Amino acid sequence: MSSLFPALTDDPSGRPALRFGERSLTYAQLASAAGAVGSRVREEGRVAVWGTPSLETAVAVVGALLAGVAAVPLNPKSGDKELGHILGDSAPRVVLAAPGDELPAALRELVRIDVEVEAEVEADADVQGVGASGPAVASVGDEDPALVVYTSGTTGPPKGAVIPRRAIATTLDALADAWQWTGEDVLVHGLPLFHVHGLVLGILGPLRRGGSVRHLGRFGTEGVTRELSTGASMLFGVPTMYHRIAEALPDDPALAKALAGARLLVSGSAALPVHDHERIAAATGRRVIERYGMTETLMNTSVRADGEARAGTVGVPLPGVELRLVDEDGSAVEAYDGESVGEIQVRGPNLFTEYLNRPDATTAAFTSDGWFRTGDVAVRDPDGYVRIVGRKATDLIKSGGYKIGAGEIENALLEHPGVREAAVTGEPDADLGERIVAWVVPADPEARPAESELADHVARRLAPHKRPRVVRYLDALPRNDMGKIMKRALPS
Repeated sequence: MSSLFPALTDDPSGRPALRFGERSLTYAQLASAAGAVGSRVREEGRVAVWGTPSLETAVAVVGALLAGVAAVPLNPKSGDKELGHILGDSAPRVVLAAPGDELPAALRELVRIDVEVEAEVEADADVQGVGASGPAVASVGDEDPALVVYTSGTTGPPKGAVIPRRAIATTLDALADAWQWTGEDVLVHGLPLFHVHGLVLGILGPLRRGGSVRHLGRFGTEGVTRELSTGASMLFGVPTMYHRIAEALPDDPALAKALAGARLLVSGSAALPVHDHERIAAATGRRVIERYGMTETLMNTSVRADGEARAGTVGVPLPGVELRLVDEDGSAVEAYDGESVGEIQVRGPNLFTEYLNRPDATTAAFTSDGWFRTGDVAVRDPDGYVRIVGRKATDLIKSGGYKIGAGEIENALLEHPGVREAAVTGEPDADLGERIVAWVVPADPEARPAESELADHVARRLAPHKRPRVVRYLDALPRNDMGKIMKRALPS
């Protein structure tokens, strides 16, 4: 297989590759630093990486990939029980971390290797295993594992999705096609580096193209303004980040100008509410595009850079990805009518190989003919655009004989000026089967909209059978690190 990062191995140069705050590496320096890491872990089967938003994390992962070793990114916010499970399951002997990082007790049995970026860059390149044509690259195949990323399931401990090198290469190349992504692009983001979004798309993506990435460390609108005003061309974020941008825009003309000058604004990891789409578009003249992926599949669909950036959709399947909708009885949902709901199943070179040590779960995740069951439910518009309406387990509500996706009701609620946040679930109902329940964080707790007002608001925008029958008011919705609403954590 060809190198994942041609710019590192073909002709290391003075072009910028990574920047975290005031610290940065050119491609030549990254080749040296990552090559040094690779030479130290080359004999390992897997290595754990303490996934802080730092230069060291990026260098550690690239170094492991150059050495042909699978990296296991660890969330620094994980508790000892979860870390213990991940380490016991993936069995790394080594953990890579920044020199100043204090590691929890669960990691103290591992051999620690400090990623000393500056020292490794300054050291003699030949001593560190870097020759005239870049760092030494292990001989590996397409199916060899690149990452083991742990997914937080709704039941049981996290499962380790084994992501092969083939999946990373094909996903990033498909996104390059969809987004017209080149080595001239400079990406800015503030995403965590222990998830697919921030690590694979946000770090490995620019490096595969030969471009550069500027990581904010901690997301803030000031950093977005600064970077997009000084040469950055792309912004990646999650809905929480874009919501903060939308809130700030009315009083921040510099932010509006910076966003207006960006080539591409991309949101992912959860649905971006339509009202945030519209507020950003109105203030900047630029539309955010959305894409759809999972840990197990990397990226499946996207709105294309040369396509219509339509709020509420995740675009069309990426090159090489097959996508179908399937009814509960296993039959295909053929309609492109924007209403017929089915579970998304995908097939293609972007898929993971297996759940580590879980052959039962791996078998259950796939159909007999190789389609991966995503658990997400969607509809397709007449032009093929996919609109995700929720998770099969929590967001598909069967009420009065209708199949209703929670996502479209949430978007409708968010268009009401009295609603700051909204989540929709179903609960048992003797007459309807399930009734629609809206969980609402009011914009003004002292003047919250009446239940009937919100129900009528939804009915006018969607259909009467999609109106919430119950409204429950909260101070905030429970969310995970990526900004996704955790519906199973809502009060019972």
